Amino acid sequence: IYKVAARYNLKIYVVANKWMTIPTDPKIEMVVVSGAFDAADDWIAENIGDDDIAITADIPLADRCIKRHARVLGPKGEEFTEDNIGDAMATRELMTNLRQMGEVGGGPAPMDKKDRSKFLSKLDQIIQSVRHRKGIGR
Repeated sequence: IYKVAARYNLKIYVVANKWMTIPTDPKIEMVVVSGAFDAADDWIAENIGDDDIAITADIPLADRCIKRHARVLGPKGEEFTEDNIGDAMATRELMTNLRQMGEVGGGPAPMDKKDRSKFLSKLDQIIQSVRHRKGIGR
């Protein structure tokens, strides 16, 4: 993400409830929020706007960002959109219920090279789309 953002000269916000080590770059800002439940999600949802890009695996956060007209990309290269977020929310709810009943365990499979490639390709595609929409780079 850092390399792609640098290539396009984009600002990055890393939002978490504790300080993390990030690259030293004026275009990368660490935002530390309180430790309250969903404080990082709340900050993101309140500050994201039209054509901003959120990177998250958190489906409820993705839904909130889409409602603010942001683009949302999952860590494995799946873009969440108005057309598919409802299905993603329903699947999340179903899986939560199945886990609580002991029917399924564990989480998603770990990322592999194919996932990383799909993610980087989709991120580049989203950035190009936003730039085109804003008339940047024409």
